[in-house]
Amino acid sequence: MDNTRTSDTFSQLSQEKILKIMNMVKNKEVSIEGALHLAQKEVYAEKDPQDLLTGSQFNFIIYKYKHYRWQKRILQLDFNTRIVFNIEKGIIKKQFPFSQVKGCEDAERRRFSIMFHGRQDYELEAVSLDDKRKIIYLLSRVIQSNSYKRPAESCSGGPAECDVIHEGLLDLQQSTSTSTKWVKCLAQLREGELALYCLGLGHRGQPAAPATATVPLLAGNVGVSGDSGCSTFSLHTRDHHYLFRIPFTVLNTRPEAAGRLQSEWVSLLERHCQPGSGASLPQEGSQGCSSPEADYEEFIVPLNEQKEVTPHLGGSSASSSLSKPAVPPAKAAEGEAAPAAAAAAAALPPPTGRAEVPPAPPALPQPCSLSPAAKRTKAFHWDVVPCDKIQKSVWGSCDPCKRKIDVCRLCEQFQIQDTAVLLGSEPSVNQHILLDRKVAHNFNIFLKSFRIKPSELKEKLYIIHEESGGLTDEQITALRRYLPTPKDAERYLSFKGSCSELHMVDQFMLEMCKIPQLGQWLDLLLSVRELPESIRDLEPVCAFQLIIQKIQASKQLQSSQKFVAVLEYILAMGNHLNEKAGKELAKGFRLSSLAKLPLLRGKERTFTLLHALVEQILLHEPELATFPQELTEFEAVPDASMKGLSAEVDVLKKELENIIQGRRLIKPKASKATPQESQFCKELKDLIQKYEGDLSQLSKRCDEMKKLYSNVLVKFGEAPDLDSQELFGWISSFIREFRKACAEVTP
Repeated sequence: MDNTRTSDTFSQLSQEKILKIMNMVKNKEVSIEGALHLAQKEVYAEKDPQDLLTGSQFNFIIYKYKHYRWQKRILQLDFNTRIVFNIEKGIIKKQFPFSQVKGCEDAERRRFSIMFHGRQDYELEAVSLDDKRKIIYLLSRVIQSNSYKRPAESCSGGPAECDVIHEGLLDLQQSTSTSTKWVKCLAQLREGELALYCLGLGHRGQPAAPATATVPLLAGNVGVSGDSGCSTFSLHTRDHHYLFRIPFTVLNTRPEAAGRLQSEWVSLLERHCQPGSGASLPQEGSQGCSSPEADYEEFIVPLNEQKEVTPHLGGSSASSSLSKPAVPPAKAAEGEAAPAAAAAAAALPPPTGRAEVPPAPPALPQPCSLSPAAKRTKAFHWDVVPCDKIQKSVWGSCDPCKRKIDVCRLCEQFQIQDTAVLLGSEPSVNQHILLDRKVAHNFNIFLKSFRIKPSELKEKLYIIHEESGGLTDEQITALRRYLPTPKDAERYLSFKGSCSELHMVDQFMLEMCKIPQLGQWLDLLLSVRELPESIRDLEPVCAFQLIIQKIQASKQLQSSQKFVAVLEYILAMGNHLNEKAGKELAKGFRLSSLAKLPLLRGKERTFTLLHALVEQILLHEPELATFPQELTEFEAVPDASMKGLSAEVDVLKKELENIIQGRRLIKPKASKATPQESQFCKELKDLIQKYEGDLSQLSKRCDEMKKLYSNVLVKFGEAPDLDSQELFGWISSFIREFRKACAEVTP
């Protein structure tokens, strides 16, 4: 054992925890190796609440199983925004709030699963066991932090710190096709989960980091059973079965306590798996059927009945819209027209004609017969900029009053109609195989297309490039997936028979066990292969197009005066409508509101607030309609985001660092190096030097991009964590819709 590492670990613990662990060793509850693992776990736990869960962002290369193949992605755990991101080539594919993470489960080798509330589980594979441990550990902290936000429940006798309800040492059964083994672990019961920290898993005297597994305790998905008169009990989930027993040290020293400890664990687990023990889960999709336009469709009652009905409707259009039928307005009208026609004929005013094509902008409209003050208009439900961001943003100097608006025309287009409420409602079976049956079956399928003999495998590892006769990327990836576990290595290296007697699966596995540091070797080869491809994916598209395009887009937003003038028009029109609707005025709105302009419809269903904006601009300042010419970079904004691009660059740096560390690890001594090994190391050194320069330039571009974008966020009063994929997407979509509206309004 490394004495320096041991002393460093224990020096970070309190005296109370050191004594607790030492007593476990003294009572023979854990081995010395297990005590070190337990100390490491305690160190991680103490650092976690402040240092890890706030202000941190973690990027990992993972492989996601989709469409019957493994796809390379980046898994980002962002503790600033409390969101899990799934990123591919700089594009944010999916994002999940931390509150949606239900649990995570460990699986064989580098695989693991993430469970979400209301969504399909993610089956993932890490690039290394160390990455897998880190990801599972971080996810367990996410799940634990979710429990902090639930309403507090009384837990008599439970420790206050870390929300641990009950903890203790247990033996966990780990089974293979040929053997069964009990592994000691520290079990911690928290609200909604059981965390397992396996101890003493070091192989051949090499200490391992604490292996972590988190079992979500969800009612209906978990069962608990205990054997009466025995020291074992089991916990079974949808996909896994866990068998525990009270450690033999307790049975030998305190046999009378074994039954009590078993009953205590079973009772606590059953209690925390009961319905209602956790917070109720929101049902996804409960409001997902309604159209976005429904936010602007309000129930309107006759003026003579408005006073009596308003209290029952809740007094807000937002709450009223929730009680509407969850069908698009057009379909609802078709389905209800026939049965409702007779009943509504007397109550409804004569139908209003609907134009098929929006009218052309008129000359100055005639004065309205009704005073604007007597009209009630629809409200524009925009997203308001917080007051603390107004002063430093463009909204602080914005003057919407200088923008002329045809108020009468606007009120006429969006006044509320007095209408009645309409309610709507395999290996060979004859030959024994040493490997686990399921793994052997999948490995055998791969070997059928692997045209290499077991004795040739080591020689292939010395060839870097595929065109020089090396392994293909797919072969390297597959071999990494079937790396022998420490148990496999122990079983195969103890085999004394003839290699020819073994099944082909076992022959390959035995050869893999004989190659030292095979996992690191394969990781190194795959990183060397993927790094050029990753840089090629980013270099022409990212460094010279994507990143530069983001830089240019940010500069155009900073300098465009016409775009700011258009925003002033929108602010003036929205404030006028909201004033007539009885809502508060705003000093500025978030750019997400641009997407809502086409959703607010006027009296004519084909006429929206965006059409009204185009009319007002063409009527008073037609030169502003050319503002898209100042924002040319937004005409074809790609999906890639600055957050995704930054994560890609960060991961590339880590990959290059892994290659450098791998080279140090396998570099032979000069006196013992074969010509083949020397050539391999020389080629590797040349590649490292080349990509270090490329990544340096890429990093500088990323820093410039992020600095310019942060200035854009300040200018428009946006949140500092808003991703460019959203902001630039809103502006790009607004430009397209504005041009479309111009074509429809202009005769």
